[in-house]
Amino acid sequence: MIYIIMGVSGSGKSTLGAFLSEKLGWPLHEGDNFHPPENIMKMARGEPLTDQDRLPWLLKLHEVIERERCSGCDALVVCSALKRLYRQILLYGTKALTSSSGPGQDILPPASPDVFFLFLHGDYELLHQRMVARRGHYMKADLLRSQCDVLEPPLDEENVLPLDIRRSIPDMAMEVERHVISLKSSPTL
Repeated sequence: MIYIIMGVSGSGKSTLGAFLSEKLGWPLHEGDNFHPPENIMKMARGEPLTDQDRLPWLLKLHEVIERERCSGCDALVVCSALKRLYRQILLYGTKALTSSSGPGQDILPPASPDVFFLFLHGDYELLHQRMVARRGHYMKADLLRSQCDVLEPPLDEENVLPLDIRRSIPDMAMEVERHVISLKSSPTL
């Protein structure tokens, strides 16, 4: 199973990912480490990324996800995955870019049975406070609004487990652990 920890900046994706990695013994792939240098410089200047900026980054993360899926190992991936298209790219790579949703056209399934999204969501003010308080990260608090503006919250059909960021990291991790246990004990996986 692959769990993609998603949400806007300041939602605690990396913190939850590190906690879950330690607790479950699963490898953690931090999405920030896969950004090309141009993206990091752009965000550091306070400029929001475009879809075109994000594409190479999303495709690299798709390769990581595919490698983990093919290995049969469980893993965690941290990635904002703000739009449905981005989540489709994470699941299907370039096929997501060529798939058509027109009448009578084949479309990709909204989810893969072995990939789940952990959607960390919360109030703008809390997210902004967290971003202002953090130090040493290239993503500036001024960019939070642009992320919130493009966010397309995942739908249930996308295999999503929503987690409210007002909860503690250990509390959210316990819910994720219960989710993992229920899935691993299910005869359909």
